[in-house]
Amino acid sequence: MAKVVLVTGVSRYLGGLYARRLSTDPSIERILGVDVVPPKHSIGRAEFVRADIRNPMIGRIMAQAEVDTVVHMNVIATPKDSGGRVTQKEINVIGTMQLLAACQKSESVSRLVVKSSAAVYGSSPRDPAMFSEDMNPKTLPRTGFGKDSVEVEGYVRGFSRRRPDVEITMLRLANVVGPSIHTAITDYFSLPLVPIPLGYDARFQFIHEDDATAAMILATTGPPAGIVNVAGDGFLTVTQCTAIARRPVVPVPLSAAGLIGTIVKRSGFADFSSDQLTFLAFGRGLDTTRMRSVLEFEPHFTTREAFEDYARHLRPAVPGVEGVGEVVSDAAGGTAAALSRVFDRIQP
Repeated sequence: MAKVVLVTGVSRYLGGLYARRLSTDPSIERILGVDVVPPKHSIGRAEFVRADIRNPMIGRIMAQAEVDTVVHMNVIATPKDSGGRVTQKEINVIGTMQLLAACQKSESVSRLVVKSSAAVYGSSPRDPAMFSEDMNPKTLPRTGFGKDSVEVEGYVRGFSRRRPDVEITMLRLANVVGPSIHTAITDYFSLPLVPIPLGYDARFQFIHEDDATAAMILATTGPPAGIVNVAGDGFLTVTQCTAIARRPVVPVPLSAAGLIGTIVKRSGFADFSSDQLTFLAFGRGLDTTRMRSVLEFEPHFTTREAFEDYARHLRPAVPGVEGVGEVVSDAAGGTAAALSRVFDRIQP
């Protein structure tokens, strides 16, 4: 049973939320919150330790505190929140390697909990309707957070072979949404004009920020569960999401998605990799049987309820104008064919 818990990434929103929720558990004797910068939010009764998980010093912190449970929350999804793609990859991949090296040497660590992502499954037109945990992706993520997540999971599997005595739970979270969290997907649906792939209407699953945190808490304090998909019940399509978010849309050819993504990225409104843009076209489905049967977790929010809670806190696309989404979307539909013809001509 967890007594002394070390949590990475407590200066980020989800890590801080997790630390606050874990602080309410009286069975946890001590919580160490690790990050490179002090958190601007409350982390409950967790003790903040300024340290970089890319530095071997993390091993000394574990030894001195006699940490028995390590919760790795510091796998960063958006490069703009970490100082760029190079820094993001260093923290995600090099940081995980150093953290696992410290865990391997530790005599006190008996449990490892990792926040992973459903992005490891990639997204392609050849995917199954639902991914179970034992399925491999048809097309591996080639860039960005998805590729990092695949590498992180590979290092965790290697660690499990070297330390079979350590209990491991790794949660593959669906896209996390909520009133306060900021991710690539929440930034996307908050755009004043949302570009959507022409001719596609992908299915999405979401997990509410509160449910994601609750699942991580259960993975820390409950029985070991191995690899588990975590998502709210049901699906939403891209067009359903934009309707709920009251956002006007502009359909663009998939061949132009990379160009549109670059423009949006440079604008500073949102940050997209090519894999994320592919996800917007083809979506992804998760089988959550193990979530209920092994982790014994039941989300409070369905996919729709989670997204609706996020959408309720969005500012209108055009302040003071209700229903603008339908008007502009209709107009955008009329220009979509023209856009398609232009981009078809410039393609080799």
